[in-house]
Amino acid sequence: MAFEGLSEEYSKLLNAAKEAMLRAYVPYSGFRVGAALLDDSGHIHYGCNVENAAYSPCNCAERTALFRAIADGKRPGQFQVIAVMGDTDEPITPCGVCRQVMVELCKLDMPVVMGNLHGKWNIMTVTELLPGAFTPASLEKGS
Repeated sequence: MAFEGLSEEYSKLLNAAKEAMLRAYVPYSGFRVGAALLDDSGHIHYGCNVENAAYSPCNCAERTALFRAIADGKRPGQFQVIAVMGDTDEPITPCGVCRQVMVELCKLDMPVVMGNLHGKWNIMTVTELLPGAFTPASLEKGS
């Protein structure tokens, strides 16, 4: 799918997120979300949302991609960009929990490319998505 005015790299990543979105397990809401996380070696880690009847054990696409990358051996700070795709009127944005996890695992200036199935997109950094975030530094004495 085409994303007018977006770089080829980011368009490719949004299309990878769309592919991941189609894999979502959403028997209750039917609301599919996909994520594609690019690491520092050029590998894409896919994530989709996974629902559960108890609701609280559900996991968002962004966290699935980040946790999968960690399980694949990547460490915090080794991620270049994450793309998120959803079937929404405006480009989808990560939830608050995902934003907090991004603050922990990603560089604060890392781009987050958000898109929808209508070709709309937006880009923000992790810091822009969660200003004033609680960071690992917040746990240091005297902070």
